[in-house]
Amino acid sequence: MLRSHVIRAVFQRNFWSYFSGVIGYLFIVAFVLIGAVLAFQEEFFTDNVANLDKLNNYFPQLLLFIIPAITMGAWAEERKQGTDELLFTLPVSDLEVLLGKYLAVAAVYSVVLVFSLANCLVLEWIGEPDWGLILATYLGYWLSGCALLGVGMVASYLTNSTTVAFVLAAVLCAIPVMIGYLPMPVFLSQWIGHDRLFDQLSLPYHFAQLGRGFFPMTSLFYFLSLIVFSLYVNLILIGQRHWSGGQQGSTMGWQFLVRAVCVGLMLFSANAVLANIRWQPDLTTERLYTLTPTTTKLLSQIDDKRPVTIQAFISKDVPREYVPVRTMLLGMLSQYQSRGRGNIVVRPVEVAPFSQEADEARQYGIEPRQIQSERGGRVQVDDVYLGCVVNSGASEVVVPFFDTAIPIEYELTRSIRTVSNEKRRKVGILETDAKINGGFDMSSFRSNPEWRIVTELKKQYDVETVSPAGPIDDTKYDVLIAVLPSSLNDQQMANFVDYVKKGKPTLIFDDPLPAFNPGMAPKQPKPRPGGMMGQQAPPEPKADGGMATSLVNLLDIQWIYDQVVWADTVSLIHPEYADVVRPEMVAISPKSGLESAFNLNNKVTSGLQELLLFFSGTIQPRKGSKLKFEPLLRTGEDSGLLDWDDFIQPGFFGNVDINPNPIRHIDDDAHVCAAYIHSEEKAADKIDVIYVADSDIISDWFFMVRERRMYGLDLDNVNFVLNSVDFLAGDEDFIDLRKRRGKHRTLTSVEEATADFVKESAIEREKAAEAANKKLEDAKASFKEKVKKIEDDKSLDPVAKIQQLAMAQQEEQRRVDVEQAKIEQEKEREIEQIRAKTERKVREIENRFFALSVILPPIPALVLGLIVWFRRLQNEQREVPPTRRRTK
Repeated sequence: MLRSHVIRAVFQRNFWSYFSGVIGYLFIVAFVLIGAVLAFQEEFFTDNVANLDKLNNYFPQLLLFIIPAITMGAWAEERKQGTDELLFTLPVSDLEVLLGKYLAVAAVYSVVLVFSLANCLVLEWIGEPDWGLILATYLGYWLSGCALLGVGMVASYLTNSTTVAFVLAAVLCAIPVMIGYLPMPVFLSQWIGHDRLFDQLSLPYHFAQLGRGFFPMTSLFYFLSLIVFSLYVNLILIGQRHWSGGQQGSTMGWQFLVRAVCVGLMLFSANAVLANIRWQPDLTTERLYTLTPTTTKLLSQIDDKRPVTIQAFISKDVPREYVPVRTMLLGMLSQYQSRGRGNIVVRPVEVAPFSQEADEARQYGIEPRQIQSERGGRVQVDDVYLGCVVNSGASEVVVPFFDTAIPIEYELTRSIRTVSNEKRRKVGILETDAKINGGFDMSSFRSNPEWRIVTELKKQYDVETVSPAGPIDDTKYDVLIAVLPSSLNDQQMANFVDYVKKGKPTLIFDDPLPAFNPGMAPKQPKPRPGGMMGQQAPPEPKADGGMATSLVNLLDIQWIYDQVVWADTVSLIHPEYADVVRPEMVAISPKSGLESAFNLNNKVTSGLQELLLFFSGTIQPRKGSKLKFEPLLRTGEDSGLLDWDDFIQPGFFGNVDINPNPIRHIDDDAHVCAAYIHSEEKAADKIDVIYVADSDIISDWFFMVRERRMYGLDLDNVNFVLNSVDFLAGDEDFIDLRKRRGKHRTLTSVEEATADFVKESAIEREKAAEAANKKLEDAKASFKEKVKKIEDDKSLDPVAKIQQLAMAQQEEQRRVDVEQAKIEQEKEREIEQIRAKTERKVREIENRFFALSVILPPIPALVLGLIVWFRRLQNEQREVPPTRRRTK
């Protein structure tokens, strides 16, 4: 039976001995300093997220330094001084001594982590960290270290030199840390059926789960197994003194080796069995991995006579970045089945390329996604299956692929609701020149694909095309979507306006310059209808010349069809893109400095974090309007408007080119880019419209960004559109679920410190553009004066005047061209200097934060170490007899 007082005595002796000297504190200072450098490196400020992800990437490797530093003296120092023999002659058992020493090194490691908590204080100082995520991360730090402490103690027992023990411990600890980076032998992968064994046996694989904010039981079993196995090996090494010198010493050695292997196999088997337990507590603040009430309510309402089947086609092996998606998908499916009361049947299918399962997946429309990854030092392309089919009776919904940024719970819950309900709501797509429903284009004689927004809507609604050529049925559709209604002709516009006037829910997207096709701008003529051998009919005129006057009059708003909004919000929120993104690409976010960028009182926009608009227009209510006008999207106050002639210049073949450097004037208004416009409850005319002054917001590009968080962007464009449809259709079950995600926790202190410089930079660039334009106008004015002088010269006959005017024009044009090129070069040089100045100031601020972030964390350990050192010197001075002390 274990005696607690013996374990406590061994623990106290070893624990306090580590802190009795200065060396221990030096290791702590070094560990905390290195951790701070890794946590707050340059990429930390570029990502602008207040978490410890950068440190997490290197933490398992950092353990190869601190674990040997803590454990190197656990046994080696005892053996060097000969106190191990004295220790084992006491009336104590080997296990009691081992547990006392292990608890001591675990306590020392815990103290080291306590000192590193200064990193968390730095995060709180410069940003808004998720403390639930930080808790999970530090739990991962602690368990990872505790799992390796036993390994370090094994190395310490093998030598009586602390230096050798340090090196040997680093080598042994590197096995579980680095094994995941080794390629698996082909014969072994064929034998066990997959090539992820080494990865699953690695410590970084299990630590990464906690670093994301949840606590899988499989990872806990892994860490406990590593602790148990390493302590068992320690126990064998300690006990070898009892049998190593006997007649059967060699036999006993082999016997204990077999025992150790058997213990390892038992633990390995236990982990393989327990891997089926998918319970993983969610430690994040927003509980991102917990089923929402919407989902649990839906699962409880499924009809017993119409069970839902979910067939998940999942690759056995996926690239490293898709491992969390696969794990989360399997975990979510397990929770759906357990909460479904027998009405949810889950069939996970492991798919290998060219297998029967792969053929079955293709029959459902699930194709493999080719993903490039690096494994074993080689770059390879994998065919990955991560899709599912949800069906109930004859209803079926297919999710082709769960990408890294796709909300799994939302996709599964929406699909279940869609197939379990016999009747779907209906959405109509108005047929306009945008042709978002796809189909054959007579003007180009080619077939256009269906836009992704239509495909997305079909997962929840019945979707059909609506022709505006005749009256629109006002009883058929729950929501009507109109993209670029300004492209309609007079009769089509009249039919559409009549439909909206009846108070039917309508979602409108119009745009002064659609980036997906600038030729469809309201100010441009309609495309020709096509024809053979050049026999094209003339284009139809647009209603009201593209100004959609009858529509905006009905909505009682002001929309200028050839005016776009600009704002420097992208350079403020994403400074890394300041040099490549035009101000006409406007980021809508409270981070722009405008708290009301999103309407927090409307379900469509409450909870959104960031949208991106391309060449958007603006709308505002007319004075005296009787309709309620609720702004949904607003730009920052440092913004302005550009007229068509300011940002558009003629191109070849009648196309339009965008002026790269128009003159922009700040008007200090927060412009409205989208609004909910509706009638009062008792009004005779019923209007129920969401009007968005940008059509690019629903383009396919934003779906690609949403799925993979391309360019580091986490945009809500797709969510905004889907929320708008649900809101107008009266189907609000998924709005909260769709917006459910972690708060974008940025480095607020850094943003506040750099915001002024970004604003000053925008103002200086505007002044530089105005100065360059003034110089160019002056150069052109000189030519006009010379022309006027020739025209007023009465001594010249008409022919001489024409000749001199032609010569003057050629000469002045050459001079103006040279002057214009010179002015443009000077302007670009000045703008580049402004940009470099701003970049230097931003870097100075970030470097200042970096310096403080690195210097502050080690200070507590350093101060405590100095205190211990001075006290030790004082104690040594007191113990020296006065006769032996030096005198001046």
